[in-house]
Amino acid sequence: MDSLNVLRLLAEHIKEDPSFHPRSSHLTTRWHAHAAGHDWEFLCTGPKFWDVRMDRGGGGAIDLVMHIHGLNFKAAAKLLKERDV
Repeated sequence: MDSLNVLRLLAEHIKEDPSFHPRSSHLTTRWHAHAAGHDWEFLCTGPKFWDVRMDRGGGGAIDLVMHIHGLNFKAAAKLLKERDV
């Protein structure tokens, strides 16, 4: 699943950075989001994401949920299932 779609499901507010120009993949976009009580800055390319502020990333819906909410695998999968993802 595309990381941006997951981010849209998790965030209370999300905004693309129109001034961002990717260095490698032209498919990469930068997003500012507020989710789980925190402000985030992510680079998203398909299923992959990179948290610019924490210098960490991952791939896939479960990884992103685990990262934002600080959940383990089972709890993240349950949250996605509850949201019909």
